[in-house]
Amino acid sequence: MASFTVAEKCAPITRAAAKRRAAAALAEEQQLATKKRAVLGDLTNFANVVVLASKNPNSDSALKKPKRRAVLERDNDDPRLCGPYASDIYSYLRRVEVEPKRRPLPDYMERIQKDAINANMRGVLVDWLVEVADEFKLLPDTLHLSISYVDKYLSMNVINKQNLQLLGVASMFIASKYEEINPPHVDDLIDMTENTCSKAEVIKMEADILKSLKFEMGNPTVRTFLRKFTDVAQGNYTTPNLQFEFLVSYLSELSLLDYKCVKFLPSMVASSVVFLARLMIRSKMNPWCSTLQQYTGYIAADLKDCVLVLHDLYLGRRGGLLQVVREKYRQHEFKYVANLPCPPELPAPLFDNVKA
Repeated sequence: MASFTVAEKCAPITRAAAKRRAAAALAEEQQLATKKRAVLGDLTNFANVVVLASKNPNSDSALKKPKRRAVLERDNDDPRLCGPYASDIYSYLRRVEVEPKRRPLPDYMERIQKDAINANMRGVLVDWLVEVADEFKLLPDTLHLSISYVDKYLSMNVINKQNLQLLGVASMFIASKYEEINPPHVDDLIDMTENTCSKAEVIKMEADILKSLKFEMGNPTVRTFLRKFTDVAQGNYTTPNLQFEFLVSYLSELSLLDYKCVKFLPSMVASSVVFLARLMIRSKMNPWCSTLQQYTGYIAADLKDCVLVLHDLYLGRRGGLLQVVREKYRQHEFKYVANLPCPPELPAPLFDNVKA
């Protein structure tokens, strides 16, 4: 497989930092109307849009919810976490993540791709996509969603190694338009491939991916669950621990590199990421606790296999030749979390059940 490179003179594109004021909305629309950009098209029916009915959090039905609601609603002052509905939202995400139409085959390399491509080629592609996402300052959610599209497509379609990079670019193009305020233009993404693929090829692959997804683009990813898990894991911290949050982000991106992680549900990977990050940041404390167990629905023993894969990834025992993610998190910007010490072995008692 040809190595993926970044054009030396490709200028990074940054996304808007905040919403525009309502008074400037009309001028914004007029400006965007003249801006050169690709569009996804007019999609009048979205099968993946769910409208949550309004409900009174003080109603009898709300009071009869499980104890986990107390954990979920302790931060009602943050509107992003939708405290009164957090339990329902989490239950919905857990249901959605197991739907077959949203899950890649856990063994698609063996069953579908066979000799066409292998796990190492996938790893190289993902490592390169991390670099592309960093170059364009894309959201972590965009990166994770891109990889989910890649895995889903590869679970249904045989692809040769010459078109693997094309698949990655088109997947990131779709994810960018789904997540970003100002997504990169298709021509800018093509520049990142040093023009090894054409605009027509990217647009054609985009259509093929959307057909494979059946336009179900809003799949839950590891980042979806980490948004809340990270907050719960720091429940006893007096202030947010940036090093912990960067380490969680690093471990989650490492998980994208390894084909072996495809078989794990996003919520399990997110829980395992928090488990290992807590172990590394506060080694004298139990990496799992009753609050996390109650909220995530996983006991420590459930996470063992996934945690061990993440542990090997962090130590370079797996994917050690893939360096983009590792170099990214060795920087001051991310508090050098890729250089943090980590025990070479994880003793079995770490995965014993915690007491309530």
